[in-house]
Parts: sequence; C-alpha cells; structure tokens
Amino acid sequence: MTWSLGLEDRGVLVTGAAGGIGRAVAHAFAQAGARVALVDLDADACAAVAAELTQPERHRWFAADLSTVSEHEALVAAVHRDLGRLDVLAHLAAVLRRRGSVDEVTEEDWDAQMDTNLKATFFLDRAVAGALRAQGRGGRIINFTSQGWWTGGFGGSVVYAASKGGIVSLSRGLARSWAADGITVNTVAPGAADTAMMRSQPNLDQFVSMIPLGRMAEPDEISGAVLFLASDHARYITGATINVTGGQIMY
Repeated sequence: MTWSLGLEDRGVLVTGAAGGIGRAVAHAFAQAGARVALVDLDADACAAVAAELTQPERHRWFAADLSTVSEHEALVAAVHRDLGRLDVLAHLAAVLRRRGSVDEVTEEDWDAQMDTNLKATFFLDRAVAGALRAQGRGGRIINFTSQGWWTGGFGGSVVYAASKGGIVSLSRGLARSWAADGITVNTVAPGAADTAMMRSQPNLDQFVSMIPLGRMAEPDEISGAVLFLASDHARYITGATINVTGGQIMY
C-alpha cells in the first residue's frame, strides 16, 4: 500500500461545518485534496467557511436543519450531484442545552438534543449509506460523540451526554449492518476543544485542570483523527471510538 491518505478528489460531506471543529475538519479535507460539501444551520457562516477553503471553487455549501429528517435524502442527493461522488460523511452537527442541574431540564430540552444529536445521526447516516451502496465503492461514516458519552456529562449537560452515548451505540450497530457493503462507521470523541461551545462550560479552569496535557485542544488537533478514519489507512477499522481528550478520558 501507499502511505498517502487517499483522499484526493473524494467527495466529503461535513455537517456542523461552521462550528469550531467543523471548520477545522472542512479545511483539513480540502487541504488533503477532497471536494467538500459543507452543511450548517447558519447559512452565512457556512458560506464564509466554504470561501476560506483551499481551491474554494471545488467545494459547495448547504444551509440545512438536520433535525428535519424528511429532508435528508434530498440533501444527500444534492451533495452527490454537486460533488459528482460521495465517499465520506463527517457528521459533527449537534446542539447543547446546558442546565444548572437535571431538575431544570425541560421536555423541550430533551427533544431538541435528542432530535438533532441522535435521531438526525441515524437518518443522515442511513441516507448517506444508501448513496454509498448505490455507488458500489463502500465509504466512510464518521460520527461525533463527546467525552460525555463515557463520563455522563459535566456542568448540567447530562441529556447532551446521553445523546452522545447513544451515538456510540448506534454507530457500532450501523458498523455491523453495513460492513458487507464496505462502509465503515466510527466515532470521534473530542474532549475540551477550544470552541464557543466549550467556552460555555461553567468552571472551565477546573475542567481543564483534569486534562493531563494541561490545556484545551485546538480544533485542528481533532481534525487529524477524522482524516485518519476517512483515509485508506483506516479501511480495516469499524465500530471504533477514537478518544481525543488529551488524556482526560482513558479507555
């Protein structure tokens, strides 16, 4: 085998692309030679990130609310049409509603996080897998979980953590379901990355003090794990969760 990533001219769909880690992931795929479709709820921010990428004319962006699962098939079809092929899904889109305690969580909080974080993951993965099967070349699905899937969550983020734990379980089941089609399904579990979401963490200094490496990750330190799982080097890895927490979580 060669030691290149093998991502040149691959079609890659990145959700949550206007967020801190999503932006870094989109940049990393573009720099690796892939054609990238960026998806985010914030149209202006998504367009701005697309314009920043290496060879911006090769990439596309779409504004979409992924909690509306009835639109997933059309979104995937549009991505496939505009990129000419689809090989990788990097699914980062998520919502966090942090409350002071579990007693403050409302049913609306629960539904919003489960719909966007867990339900949308299942239906978007399924839509992408259908496109990958139709192409007959296999492909890569990389879902984002969180260190919270292991800890149960900190700082009033219990429901968010529960949705992220569901993503790990779901991804393992989908990995088994689609292995015969050459589709791998893995998850990345970031810890404290320096993003707006992380900056909303109460007692941030205390949280960072639990990290053996002693600092938050830069977003591009998360994107390397995503590129690895999408690359030819990871073709025999499926159902795995890659822990990128600076040693805060060890398993």
